[in-house]
Amino acid sequence: MADSGENSALFPIFILSVIALPLVPYTILKLLRAASKRDKSIHCECSVCSRSGKHHKSIFRRISSFLTCSNLTVLLLWVIVAFLVYSIKQSSREIEAFDPFSILGLEPGVSESVIKKAYRRLSIQYHPDKNPDPAANKYFVEYISKAYQALTDPVSRENFEKYGHPDGRQGFQMGIALPQFLLDFNGASGGILLIWILGGFILLPMAFGVVYLSRASKYGGNFVRRETLATYFDLVKPSLAPSKVLDVFIKAAEFMDIPVRRADEEPLQELFKLVKSELNLDGKNARQEQAKFWKQHPALVKAEMLIQAHLLRKADTFSSNLQQDYKNVLQLAPRLLEGLIKMATVPRTAKGHGWLRPAIGVIELSQCIIQAVPLSARKAGSGSSDGVASLLQLPHFSDAVITKIGKKVRTLQDLQDMTFQERAELLSGVAGLSASVLQDVEKVLELMPRATIEVTCETEGEEGIQEGDIVTVQAWVTLRRANAAITTASTITEAKLEASGASMEEITAAVKDAVTKVKSGCRLVLGKIQAPQAGNYNLNCHLMCDTWIGCDTKTNLKLKILKRSRAGSRGGLVAEGVQGENGLEDEDDIEEDEEGDQSEYSEDEDEDEEEDEAEVEKKNNNRKGFANGSARRKGRK
Repeated sequence: MADSGENSALFPIFILSVIALPLVPYTILKLLRAASKRDKSIHCECSVCSRSGKHHKSIFRRISSFLTCSNLTVLLLWVIVAFLVYSIKQSSREIEAFDPFSILGLEPGVSESVIKKAYRRLSIQYHPDKNPDPAANKYFVEYISKAYQALTDPVSRENFEKYGHPDGRQGFQMGIALPQFLLDFNGASGGILLIWILGGFILLPMAFGVVYLSRASKYGGNFVRRETLATYFDLVKPSLAPSKVLDVFIKAAEFMDIPVRRADEEPLQELFKLVKSELNLDGKNARQEQAKFWKQHPALVKAEMLIQAHLLRKADTFSSNLQQDYKNVLQLAPRLLEGLIKMATVPRTAKGHGWLRPAIGVIELSQCIIQAVPLSARKAGSGSSDGVASLLQLPHFSDAVITKIGKKVRTLQDLQDMTFQERAELLSGVAGLSASVLQDVEKVLELMPRATIEVTCETEGEEGIQEGDIVTVQAWVTLRRANAAITTASTITEAKLEASGASMEEITAAVKDAVTKVKSGCRLVLGKIQAPQAGNYNLNCHLMCDTWIGCDTKTNLKLKILKRSRAGSRGGLVAEGVQGENGLEDEDDIEEDEEGDQSEYSEDEDEDEEEDEAEVEKKNNNRKGFANGSARRKGRK
């Protein structure tokens, strides 16, 4: 075993290794995340956001955002690392190997007379009779004297020159990188070491594991509590109208933890008066509905009113306590919306499909929360399926402004289709907006992307689609923003054509076409469904944006499924359909809309699940006509 001095000297190195191994990669990962977050963030540059300081934080807020628990812990660990490095450098001389030649300042192989001269020279400098310094006395006794004795003794010098040590060949030594007080404490070194091993290497990791597993058992994906996911799964129904999605959204267990204080009673009563018109209360029985609303869980009542106030843009009237609760609600909203959309699209039907109607409602609720637009503004009217909601998301737009320009602009599409000069004349001349306001509107319109969809639906390697076939849905979504996903698109295209038995010339041409599309800004989306029973089906694809209102598009396609023949022959043309973000549904799961899209927020009553099933069954019995072909639709994403 190594001596206690070497063990104590190695202990800082051991601690430095234990800290540095996880600290270095974690710090690099944290810096990369911070850099990527700064590069990817897109902030609105309109005057409203600039004045509000939404994206330009003060120095105090920047310091507060930096001084988080994780950042302070990382900083403290780096300070400890720096201290350990300094300590190791200072103690490195104590563990250097004993070299008598270097101590006396000589080269190996010198004569004995040269060794004596060097010893006399150093004695004049460090001998206790010549130098009263205690450090010089210690250095003379422990190093100079021992070096002189080792080199003047023929046996010691021979051992040093052969084996590197005055005492000859040395055996293998082992040490443990722990300080001496842990190895020897009143003769109980074994017990101290055992406690150290049990506590540091067994009990401590087990404690961390138990805490982590207990926390992980409460949360599902994206840090959403499992109670919330179970509640969403039970409350989401196929007949759930988009106007009722908020009632399900606020039932999250996370909102139950919002504190309800006595001091909040009066502010909440005032807030109720502001948001009363947006709540789903029956006007005929107003008192009963209000009493029923207040009898809910106090935290859920508070969460719903805070969200409604956010949609109405009344958050500036909150007290300091409500402001903190309001921030917590908004921080939880993105995660809870993602959990809700998963519960809406989870396969529930016999064919493995989710429910389209509630899924659309969740996306529309996400749009309203992000843009702070009330749900009532989505009621269809004036030729727009989104009502005036798509225009209210623009800066400086209000109901008064929309009313003034209502004769020429009814939808966001109408405003985007205008030239810059036409918009300027309309907004300044008719609505009376200033030049700075027009500039803000143009900046926001530039942030809204547009998309073009080209879709095909086919059975790989076959000419037609028969019942029971696996149908591949391929959608090319072209965005204005550039894209570089060339490898993925070319690989998928090549694999699909090889499976269908295409020639090399056809494969090469298709791959070149895919690469050209990707370079021009296209994105390839694939999906697979199983063909249902033979018949005529109306397939819908909804391409929806979870951020902007009015940037959604919908494509319909009538599809014919052939009966499976005994010989396996296939006839007919290739059918083409669409696959979007919310999946592909047949008429068993969606409602056919012949007169265009209309928001379901205009409905006053919800349909029961049994009524939906009866209506769908009636439609399936009355299917007439079919068309196989391609579907192309210009839209916005």
